[in-house]
Amino acid sequence: MSRLSKWDERFEREEYPTDLEPSPVLRRYLDACPDGRALDIATGTGRNAVFLAGEGYRVDAIDQSRPGLRLARENARDRGVADRIDWIQADVESYAFPPATYDLVTISFYRAVDRLPDIKASLTPGGVLFVQHHLRTDESAESGPTDDRYRFAANELLHACLDLTVLQYAERIEERDDGRRNAVVEIVARNSSGNRQSYPHIEWD
Repeated sequence: MSRLSKWDERFEREEYPTDLEPSPVLRRYLDACPDGRALDIATGTGRNAVFLAGEGYRVDAIDQSRPGLRLARENARDRGVADRIDWIQADVESYAFPPATYDLVTISFYRAVDRLPDIKASLTPGGVLFVQHHLRTDESAESGPTDDRYRFAANELLHACLDLTVLQYAERIEERDDGRRNAVVEIVARNSSGNRQSYPHIEWD
């Protein structure tokens, strides 16, 4: 069974995450991101896209699954932001990302490491990349893919973004609302370089 048909079936059977809240890390760093145009890759049910549209961004949201995009459109309509999101049905593995276009790019729980050079090239100067995904770990992780090929290895995502200015990087075990444990990695990085860099002051709880 292809990845596309698996996700189509999950969306059709309503076996998908229903939480529309973005990562707390993305929310905390949003004020440090430039305004303008955003891209949400592998949007799923649209949690990042809907959140960013609600914060004033014009959003392109891409996903391969037609049923998933249908649910994302419904969520955008329910939140009153449908007019700020353009939905793109396409395979991320072969999609032609436009260069120097997006002020913010988000990817949640999709391992796009092979496309990261093109994704980073789609950032405007000073644009920000946010990625969160499942992490390989020896600790017990009850959520996410069972095959480690679909998880990031330790420091793999960090090394892939060292041509950007890394603002935040973390590998951790999180407790989900359903009680399951999930090993995750998150990065926030800005498309800038040089010896002089500014770093946002972020308040943490």
